[in-house]
Amino acid sequence: MKALVTGGAGFIGSHIVDRLLKEKYEVIVYDNLSTGNKKFLETSIKKIKFIQGDLLDTKTLSKSLENIDIVFHMAANADIKENLKDPTRCLEQNTIATSNLLEAMRKNNVKKIVFASTGSVYGEPNIFPTPENAPFPTQTSMYSASKLACEGLLESYSEGYDFQVYIFRFVSIMGERYSHGCVFDFYKKLKKDRSNLDILGDGKQKKSYLYVQDCINAIFTVLNKSKEKLNIYNLGNEDVINVDKIAETICKRLKLNPKFNYSGGTRGWVGDSPFILLDIKKIRSLGWKPTLTIEQCIIKTLEWIKDNEWVLERN
Repeated sequence: MKALVTGGAGFIGSHIVDRLLKEKYEVIVYDNLSTGNKKFLETSIKKIKFIQGDLLDTKTLSKSLENIDIVFHMAANADIKENLKDPTRCLEQNTIATSNLLEAMRKNNVKKIVFASTGSVYGEPNIFPTPENAPFPTQTSMYSASKLACEGLLESYSEGYDFQVYIFRFVSIMGERYSHGCVFDFYKKLKKDRSNLDILGDGKQKKSYLYVQDCINAIFTVLNKSKEKLNIYNLGNEDVINVDKIAETICKRLKLNPKFNYSGGTRGWVGDSPFILLDIKKIRSLGWKPTLTIEQCIIKTLEWIKDNEWVLERN
């Protein structure tokens, strides 16, 4: 089997690459390195073909899809906080890029795709835990709107061109190679000032997180067990944690006792959902379950950042 991984030099994408190699796939990584890092591929780079290309470059993209069996589409502009500053970039790198990819697949007769979506597509739901068939409310961020548009395209190609589609709606993922998010931000701030920690929001926002290896295992569980044409799965943990507790866990691990300073009201930024908890009964029915609690995820992520501080300079 021959797989193409878009965003394969990124946090989740590079772990997908590792798993594919373990499963004896031939792997091509397609990444523009805008947020990805070749260092994440240092153990696999000699075993793969790497193409530095953008999904907006349709000629290079189409050429890269020749003789591919399955696509893992992990590439995206995923910075929810910054998307309002440049909505066109979010549209281009998420929705238009996905449209380009699907068209290149169709022209090359590649009909199997795994897509990294987001639990943010549920906006601010009224149902918790939020199931896959929850009614979609008003979208609250450019990121989630662009991802929902991608899902619509994928569903249309599944129906119109007989694509086999796997859509995974993630909570935030943590673990090795983590390079943006609250643990990263808190550690970076505490490196600069050990006595104060600025927190966006009021600290009471409830979030759910998942360890990256649990995420990868869930994806491959569905790939191995589901033969449906259209597959949509939530991936998350069964517990939640508030932002204050995340900060406290990090400070305790670092043996620090800073003053917490809050800004932004009940949410950190426009589009920041104050409560995220996904229903994972569907994926659990296939025999998968998370192996790490959220606090264990935080500690494992923190220890990786401490051992790899080069990532602080790059991001």
